[in-house]
Amino acid sequence: MRSNQSVRRGPRGCSRASCRKPAVRTLTYIYADSSAILGELATFAEPHAYDLCLEHSDKLTVPHGWTVIKEESANVEVGPNSDDIMAIADAVREVGALRAAAIEEPVIDSPLSTQEIGRRGHLRAIPSN
Repeated sequence: MRSNQSVRRGPRGCSRASCRKPAVRTLTYIYADSSAILGELATFAEPHAYDLCLEHSDKLTVPHGWTVIKEESANVEVGPNSDDIMAIADAVREVGALRAAAIEEPVIDSPLSTQEIGRRGHLRAIPSN
């Protein structure tokens, strides 16, 4: 069953009337603090927020006495850099070298060691008597 609301596909458009440009920022009002927050485009469309195109977000005006908080994007790359990748590679090499140099544990002759079912790493499965 379809609702009466039209489904918008693709990038969200500007919330301003008759503007067909794509939205790039989201405007949210906080009435209790008399402030407006203009930040990066929200991941999802919120019912009490306004998506604005670049032109309308640059021309934003608020009532007298209100403050505007503009959150600018840092344009920082997300993800590991080359130093992070080298640190991970060094750690993997170190663990591999330790395992290669490790001496196997000596087998202890005890009743429990002869009843051992399996061994995985540092854990042992021993049947209950």
